[in-house]
Amino acid sequence: MTENAAQDRRAAASPIGRRVASVFIPVKDIERSRAWYCRLLGFEESERDILFGHICVLPLDGTDVILDTMPKWGGAEPGGAAAIETPVLMLPTADLEASLAFVDALGAERLTDIEDGHWFVFKDLDGNKLMICKE
Repeated sequence: MTENAAQDRRAAASPIGRRVASVFIPVKDIERSRAWYCRLLGFEESERDILFGHICVLPLDGTDVILDTMPKWGGAEPGGAAAIETPVLMLPTADLEASLAFVDALGAERLTDIEDGHWFVFKDLDGNKLMICKE
């Protein structure tokens, strides 16, 4: 058996799908974060329910974003769950300059200017890093 055939057999034996269904983002105040992310991503806040008192699902093309106060993962501790220190999401845009101006208008803390003519990084309300990248 060739090495590629052996790898294919091992991969085929996995019951785990080869896609990311959702990405969890830790937040401290679910209502405040829901409002901010709805503005960022163009959702009507009234259409995005808060589930179980700590989760808000934002359905995106391909992979959903789930805002969560993470009560089981540090959210109940003073200061809440830790922020993600590296960019957790890369969101695409056809207009990088307009996206930069939009993020600035939201009052986000920007960590970079447009880099290499292709991307920039900023923080959400809880210090999680996000990236906008030119399509």
